[in-house]
Amino acid sequence: MQPALTTEVLEDDAPRRQRAKERLYVICQTAGWGLFLILQITFMRVFWSRRPPTADEQLSDISIIVMVILEGLLVSHYTRALTTRWGWKRLGWRALLPRLLFLSLVQSAVWSLAGYGYTHGLLRLPVRADVGLGISISVSVINGAIMFSGWWCVYMLYHVFHRLEIERLRTGAASKEAELRALKAQVNPHFIFNSLNSLRALIDEDPARARQSVTQLANLLRYSLQSGQLETVPFEDELGVVNDYLALEQVRHEERLRVRLDIDPEALPLPVPPMLLQTLVENAVKYGISTRAEGGEIAIIARCERGMLHLQVTNPGELATAETKTRAVSTGVGLRNAAERLRLLFGETATLRLRAESPSLVVAEAVLPLQLHRA
Repeated sequence: MQPALTTEVLEDDAPRRQRAKERLYVICQTAGWGLFLILQITFMRVFWSRRPPTADEQLSDISIIVMVILEGLLVSHYTRALTTRWGWKRLGWRALLPRLLFLSLVQSAVWSLAGYGYTHGLLRLPVRADVGLGISISVSVINGAIMFSGWWCVYMLYHVFHRLEIERLRTGAASKEAELRALKAQVNPHFIFNSLNSLRALIDEDPARARQSVTQLANLLRYSLQSGQLETVPFEDELGVVNDYLALEQVRHEERLRVRLDIDPEALPLPVPPMLLQTLVENAVKYGISTRAEGGEIAIIARCERGMLHLQVTNPGELATAETKTRAVSTGVGLRNAAERLRLLFGETATLRLRAESPSLVVAEAVLPLQLHRA
């Protein structure tokens, strides 16, 4: 029975980090709009020096400025919540910039209409500008759009750098975990015990094949050690070590393990995460061959289609059902880790899933972009 693949999100101290981000947002929001208020009052004092107002007019002007600044703060705060709900923080700059420019224009229009509507519509204050009210509102909308655009640039830049830092830490953690798993695989007592037993039987029966098997075992252990230091390797290297692994398993399983390769030559130089194919093949041998008295065929298929690399490993068997998943020996950690590494290296375009092709055939398929790019 083969464990079904599930998606797990790396869990950390997210609540604490979220509270820290909220505190930083409040501090920056207060400081930014507070500085803008000080600048507005300073400019108004320059204006007063040219045309001295009465004390009541000064108090009225200051109260209006404070009210307008508060309106701008509320507009920026609540539209921030909308962009979070719409998922704009996950967009790239090419898709994000036109959205932000349009939103800045809408924000500025709402802000200007609210300010002018309050002062000249509700309070009935006279327009003291040398130009008409329409031109004043238009200029205010343009200036406000520029200011909100700057606000969004600062806000989104912070989230972009924060996201990149989180992804860098996740990539490092995934690489370290892969390295530890590779080191653990080198001293896996079951694998080494089975391989050495097979080699001991071959020494007398077929010395040449025994020497070849020793070389293959050394290649596999060397690759597992070196690959822990790399993010990607050529698919050809990964396929070579998988062939060594399958040759060792064929010594043990003999006719019960049959292998079929269907490899597109264009796929050989493409980058893949180390131990990705090895994980899929090892999973297939463990659940598709070892548990079946009659054994079966493992097929490795690699195709380049529509700018994507499709890797498939098929084996006889069936997926775990809801009732049997809890009784499965394996928790599927290797498959989940492989899926996470794919996401970190190639973004959301890369996938890894396990499916039942038929009642007696399981397919593990990884789909990767032909070009490496980080999430």
